[in-house]
Amino acid sequence: MPDLDTFSPARLAVGFDLDLTLADTRRGIGATFAALTAETGVHIDVPTVIGRLGPPLEQELGYWFPAERITAVAARYRAMYGDIAVPATTAMPGAPEAVEAVRARGGRVVVVTAKSERLAEATVERLGLPVDEVVGGLYGTGKAVALREHGVGVYVGDHTADVDAARAAGAYSVAVATGPFDAAALRAYGADVVLDDLAAFPGWLGRHRPAA
Repeated sequence: MPDLDTFSPARLAVGFDLDLTLADTRRGIGATFAALTAETGVHIDVPTVIGRLGPPLEQELGYWFPAERITAVAARYRAMYGDIAVPATTAMPGAPEAVEAVRARGGRVVVVTAKSERLAEATVERLGLPVDEVVGGLYGTGKAVALREHGVGVYVGDHTADVDAARAAGAYSVAVATGPFDAAALRAYGADVVLDDLAAFPGWLGRHRPAA
């Protein structure tokens, strides 16, 4: 486990996943997949999709479309997403306060997500979150390069793949039980700390980080 005491306030940078960590995208993603079904005629079980959010879009589409169609269907989904899903997105409980807690301590906020960078930026803008960097198109251990590049010492996410990302980057893993995995599963997977949701994050950060 990384030692939080080694990170001085001047170096503090906290990374956040986006979907189901900072952003409640379930309604918008569901509506976009429903629109995709209507357009393509291919049945997609939206509740099943929503229940396993986290991996890249192409992986999810692979459950419903043949391999040769995935690239084109993914492009169509992303073309629709901005008009359908972004306006339906809301902040997860405690998300604005979590971001502000980092900034109040002189820290930087870096969003690293599997969502495409363009749509991730649009989502962050929709939520009005004052983040410093948005990096998209990365999943699991693939996020480690961006986390290291931006000096992230703490990475917050809702998925076991986010725990993998933190480990690979040598960052402290904070898991929130707001996505497809409950607290017990995240704890068993090896997250350094597990919180019920982001509402608990400012208090946790205050106990582990001196004010800048």
